[in-house]
Amino acid sequence: MIRKQKPKLLVVTSTFPRWKEDTDPPFVYELSRRLTKKFDVIVHTPHYPGALRKENLENISVYRFRYFWTRYEKLAGSTGILPTLKSNRLYYGLVPFFLFAQFFSLLKLVIKNKPDVIHAHWIIPQGFVAVLVKLITGVPVVATAHGADIFGLSGAGFNLVKRFTLKKINTGTVVSQALVDAVSESICIDKKLDIIPMGVDSQVFTSERKDLSLLKRYNINGPVLLFVGRLTEKKGVKHLIDAMPDVLKYEPDARLLIVGSGELENKLRRQTESIGLKDKIHFVGAVSNGEIAKYYATADIFIGPSIKDKNGDTEGFGLTFVEAAMSGCLVIASDIGGVGDIVIDNETGFLVVAGNSKKLSEKIIFVLKNNNNFQEIAKKAREFCVENYEWKVIVTKYDKIFLKNIKCFMHCNKKRGFFN
Repeated sequence: MIRKQKPKLLVVTSTFPRWKEDTDPPFVYELSRRLTKKFDVIVHTPHYPGALRKENLENISVYRFRYFWTRYEKLAGSTGILPTLKSNRLYYGLVPFFLFAQFFSLLKLVIKNKPDVIHAHWIIPQGFVAVLVKLITGVPVVATAHGADIFGLSGAGFNLVKRFTLKKINTGTVVSQALVDAVSESICIDKKLDIIPMGVDSQVFTSERKDLSLLKRYNINGPVLLFVGRLTEKKGVKHLIDAMPDVLKYEPDARLLIVGSGELENKLRRQTESIGLKDKIHFVGAVSNGEIAKYYATADIFIGPSIKDKNGDTEGFGLTFVEAAMSGCLVIASDIGGVGDIVIDNETGFLVVAGNSKKLSEKIIFVLKNNNNFQEIAKKAREFCVENYEWKVIVTKYDKIFLKNIKCFMHCNKKRGFFN
C-alpha cells in the first residue's frame, strides 16, 4: 500500500524556540507541531548564538538562516525584534542584512523543498518577505498579524509595506478583533481577515499544577499576585508596581511575582527598591516554557496592566491572559488592544483603565476583598477559554485555511509548471 504524501507547509517566523527549555514564547512551535498530523512542516527562522543551524523537533524540520557574524545574531532574541531595536539602536544596522538574508534563504528553501503553502507570522517582516518569494515562485502565502506588526510599526512607509503585503497574500489572519479594526482604520485596506488567535493547552495550564514549593521559595503566606510577560513599556509593569503600596496597606501579606525579562528589568527593580518593596515584589526572571504553568496555578490573581507605548504598540491579543484563566486565576487586565476578546468585564475577569495606578490598586483590592465570591467567574473564564482557545480548536481552523489555499494553488497553477 502506497502511503499518501502529506502536503508541505513552510512556516516563516522570527519567534521560535532556540533550544530545549527556551524562554521564548512557544506559540508558533506549539501550532507547528500540531499541524504535523496533516502536513510536513518546515520552519524558517533566524539563527541565534548557541542554536543549531538545522534540526528536527517533533517532526518539524527547522532551518535557521545566518545573517551576520554569529555573536551579533541577536536581533530576533528573547525580547522580540522591536524591543531589541529599542534597547540598542546599533541593532538597526543589522536590519538590511537580516532582510536580505531572510529573503534569499527563504527563496532557496522554497525552490529546494517545493512547499504547497507558506505561513508567515507577522506581516512585517516575514509576511512582506514571503510575498516577494510568492511573486517569484507562485506559492500561496497565509500571513498572520500578531499585534506589534500592526500597532508598533506606524508611519507612511510602514503602512505602504503593510498595504502591499496584505493585498498580495492569499489569506490574512489576525489574533483579535482589535487588529481587524486597526487594519481597517490605519492601513485603509478592504480585505477580509479571519480572526484566529494562537492557542493554549488546557491539559498543561490547569489549577492542578499548583506548586506549594513556590510559596516557600518566596516566603509567601498570603495572596499571590502574578505578572507574566516581557518587561517592555507596553506591558505596563511600572503601573502595577506603583499600585502595590495601596494594595499592601489593605493586605500586608500579599506578594507580587513578576515573571519575565526585558529591557526595563533593571529600571523596574530600581523602582521597586525606591518605594521600599524589595521584599514584597519578587523578580523571578525568565522561566522556561515547561515551568511556567506552575506559577499560574499557584497564583490567586493574574494582573496584566498593559498600556499603549510611545510608538503606539499594545497587546494584539495576550496569550498570558488565556493561560492564567485556564489555570484558575482571577484575571485583572487593562481595557486595551485585543485583551477584551478574552477578558469580559465581570464575566471572565475584570477590566481597568490602562495606565492608571490608582484605579488598578482599587481593582486589585476589590478582587482580594471578594475573592471567595468570584470563583464562579474563574470557572466561567476557564470554560470560555477552553471553548475558544484550546489548541485543537485553533488547529482545525488553520487546517481548513491551508488546505483551501493548497487546493486553489494546485488547480490554478497545474498548467504553469511551478517546480516542475
